[in-house]
Order: sequence, then C-alpha cells, then structure tokens
Amino acid sequence: MPPEALIHVIDDDEAMRESLGFLLDSAGFEARTYDSALGFLEAAQDLAGGCIVTDVRMPGMNGLEMTLKLKAMGVGLPIVMITGHGDVPMAVESMKAGVADFLEKPFDDEALLRAIRSAMAVAARPAPSAGASTPFDALSPRERDVLAGMIEGKANKVIAFDLGISPRTVEVYRANVMTKTGAGSLAELVRMAMTAGLA
Repeated sequence: MPPEALIHVIDDDEAMRESLGFLLDSAGFEARTYDSALGFLEAAQDLAGGCIVTDVRMPGMNGLEMTLKLKAMGVGLPIVMITGHGDVPMAVESMKAGVADFLEKPFDDEALLRAIRSAMAVAARPAPSAGASTPFDALSPRERDVLAGMIEGKANKVIAFDLGISPRTVEVYRANVMTKTGAGSLAELVRMAMTAGLA
C-alpha cells in the first residue's frame, strides 16, 4: 500500500477511533489509531506520508498544540481536524497554523473522506502565485465585514451586534459570501480566505 494511503487517526474516544478506523479501512485507506496527541508525536518522526485526522479537544495536548508541535518538527502531512461547534475559533486558529480542513460534529462519512482526499490533493499541489485575483474580490465592504466575523468563528447575533445590524441581515450577507466565493462549508471558506491572505 502506498504511504499516501496511510491515515493517522488521533482521538481519545475509543469508540470514535474504532469507527473512523473501520470507515477508512473500508474506503481503501490504511488507518493507524492513537489515543493521544503525545502518543502520536512519539511516532511522528518516522512518518513517510499520508494524512492526519485529529480531534481538537483531547487531554494532555489538544489538536492545535499538536499541530504547532508537528510544524516545529518539520512534519508536513496534511491535517483534518474534527471539532465540536464551540471549537470553531480554535479550528480557525488551527487552520492558520497549517491545518488543511476542519469538520464540525456531527459529520457524515462521505464528508470526512472528501476532506481527507481534498487535503491530500492540496498538499500535493504547488501554492498559488501571489497577486492572483480571488473570489473575495467580488464581495462588498459589508460582506467583507461579515466574512471577518465568520472567520473568527462568531455567531450571527455577535456579528450583528458588532456591526450594528440585525441577525437576519447577517444571514443574508453570510449567504452572499458563501455564494460569491463558491465555498461549500465554513472550513472551505476559511481555507480560501487564508490562501487569499485575508485570515
């Protein structure tokens, strides 16, 4: 099996580890599971390829701390992070640190497999050249304000309060941002914004 088909799953929840391991095996990947970030880091020096799937909140060391540690070690494998709804700001922070994608729980199996394949494909592609036009060029100033709140993981009512507009108006701007950029999810939007230098 090629090294790029190897997926490292890190989660302190045994049932989640087993479930993800089974899913990945049945999708043609080879899954290796670890019950903690520290346990994974012990094996991280010898990684030949593949992708990392990790939970955000774990005892000992969380997913963001692990991402920063891997970066310092020079490990460049793409990382897909699994997050609870309240962890979106941490997930965004993780993307700024180099995480390829994040999925909010609950997610369906196909969404995870898509995220893994996409993360591995992006990791294999050269970076886009600076100065190229971006989907964000079409946003109005107010849509950019809402985008900034979305990237920070703020709820609609918080964005509305910050901007002095109604939550319903924020929903409209938020929908416009997703439509104009073509982003299929908040994670994709954050990734696109970071590539464009907006996050």
